Amino acid sequence: LLLATAIPSTTNGFAVPPSSQSVVSSRPAATSPTTSTSPRPLKVTNGDVTETSSFPGSGYLDALDRRLGDDDCNAAVDHGRPPDPNSRDGNTAVDAADYSGLTTLPRHPTNDEVNEILEQTEQALRTMQEKVLFLSQSDGEGRDPSLEVEEDEDEDEDEDVMLPLEVEQESVYANSYVDLEKSTEDEDEDVMLPLEVEQESVYANSYVDLGKVDTVGFDYDYTLVTYTKELLELIYDMALKRLVEEKEYPREMLEVGMKFDPFFSIRGLAVDRENGWICHLSYTHKVAVAWEGRHRVTRPRLMAEYTGKRALEPSARKKRLKPLNDLFSMAECCLMADVVQFFLDRDIPFCPRSAVNDVLGSITNTHISGEFHREVARVPERYFEEKPYLKGVLDSLRDSGKRLIFVSNSPFWYVDAGMNYVVGPGWRDQWDVVIASAGKPAFYTEDARPFREVDPATGKLMFKQVLKLEKGRVYTAGCLKELTKTINWKHPLNYDVLDFRYDDVGSPLTSPNVMYIGDSLFADLVDAKREFGWTTAAVTPEVGWEIELQRKTEFVVAERAIEMLLNSLRLYQRALGTGLRSKDDLEVMDKMERMVSRWRDEQTRLLGNPFGSVFRARYQPSLFAHSLRRYCDLYMSNVGSLRHYSSQHRFYPESPKLLSHEIRGSNPECCDIDDPILNPDCF
Repeated sequence: LLLATAIPSTTNGFAVPPSSQSVVSSRPAATSPTTSTSPRPLKVTNGDVTETSSFPGSGYLDALDRRLGDDDCNAAVDHGRPPDPNSRDGNTAVDAADYSGLTTLPRHPTNDEVNEILEQTEQALRTMQEKVLFLSQSDGEGRDPSLEVEEDEDEDEDEDVMLPLEVEQESVYANSYVDLEKSTEDEDEDVMLPLEVEQESVYANSYVDLGKVDTVGFDYDYTLVTYTKELLELIYDMALKRLVEEKEYPREMLEVGMKFDPFFSIRGLAVDRENGWICHLSYTHKVAVAWEGRHRVTRPRLMAEYTGKRALEPSARKKRLKPLNDLFSMAECCLMADVVQFFLDRDIPFCPRSAVNDVLGSITNTHISGEFHREVARVPERYFEEKPYLKGVLDSLRDSGKRLIFVSNSPFWYVDAGMNYVVGPGWRDQWDVVIASAGKPAFYTEDARPFREVDPATGKLMFKQVLKLEKGRVYTAGCLKELTKTINWKHPLNYDVLDFRYDDVGSPLTSPNVMYIGDSLFADLVDAKREFGWTTAAVTPEVGWEIELQRKTEFVVAERAIEMLLNSLRLYQRALGTGLRSKDDLEVMDKMERMVSRWRDEQTRLLGNPFGSVFRARYQPSLFAHSLRRYCDLYMSNVGSLRHYSSQHRFYPESPKLLSHEIRGSNPECCDIDDPILNPDCF
């Protein structure tokens, strides 16, 4: 049986050859050390937990003794720095009590009917742990010697056996490309796509016909070029130095080893100016989790700070919360937390609002000064990742007759250094228009910013009026209104002017036939979509590495455990009926919900950072994911993903379903308790 998350069986119509190599994400692999020895192993037999001689993968329940069960959103826990999600040895011992805490369900003191539901769920959880998680760490044949038992010769040969997830992935991997090329013989059979197919796919939130797109615009930073982790370290160090030298922060900050931590921050967070907390918001703007420095904020403090509902009024939200939406902001987030923690550790009184403003100002001045730009341009091989497929993607788009427009907020001398490194000295020949220092989002919102030409040789601005944008030249500033006046907007593609597909082409200012690709939702894409109706595509490298992590057996087990517990809660309530709940009824439910919360903590740990998924704020879609769906027609892990698609490809969204009844079907409580493992369709 295939124990896996809901993985789409199609990825908009491409398959990557097994030999293909790609750079999916700049996010580094976790490499935190392990120091402790493995604990005594556990074995599950008929629902009992006993010790065995060896226990593979002891780290998967890392430090549960540090965790306090809480409700679905928060636990009063100091997680510290997130552990290595790839470590199989673990940082702390995992004992029988810890294991039992995640798989032992509470019991009702008087209701035997609901206890039967709880007992069956508990047995299903433990069976899943034993057959999937334990065996996945076994020898090459899928067996763990410590769990080996003598085979029964009379055992039914047709009995279903749950294979380790990695074993099934390898089996599917070996056949998927053939299966994807031929018509499906068994439409009811689920196929797990190879990992690189999912990582390299372009995902659609709405219908997009590339054949109707005549103009493609690109951002530069984290879109055409991507950076190594050394860039964020550089920005962090430069901003910290500014805090000390310009804002007179304690010089000790430079001496105690404060450094950028790639395993702390993620994109899509927000900093509260009033208290200095780093917050992860759900799509309803509720604070799912918050960190003060390097300590997680407890639920009581969250409720007290945010009016008892973990949320602010819209007017207060705009004043207090500063979004940290782009990939550059990960250094900003980390420095903010470290500065706050520095003050807390030394009992130094400080004003959170002043600290937030100082950190934000130091980061901004580091960008504006061009200091880090000069260092990156000086040593491009240290800071830029190689982009082996970029030139081919741009050539393919141009050869198909599409107009290419380069629009970046970075200065020309900087983008020239980067593009020379990743594409080559003749990179400008591929572009119809090159605009640097565009000043987005003002580029979209203002209507009286004229273009100025830049001398590529000297980088100096020219004074002549720009009436027409010409290929091979470089421009700065400007706005969309001026762009429509200074470029020939006749349809560049070789189609008959009477072609019905283009009878809806109106003003280029509001044309969906223009597609813009960028990484920053609000600087690059929101206004382009909201104000002008452009087709928008987001570069989200988090897609690639999160897909890889979420395919790991431990993560899948945690997800399935949550599904089983929630389904058990539904069945539990159905058994209780519609009357008022007793104290015992509610106590069992509270304990079950705390178990769900602990499994969610486990998922967060496996993702390798204290906030969890960029796309999920605990159990709800994050505000970042909501904005991505709302304002972006397409999204992908890197621009190179476009090489797998025709320039006339039509993208179809995986599913437009948004409401629970659409997703779950007409009967959300369709599963018997025996079904959670055997019938994934119930979820």
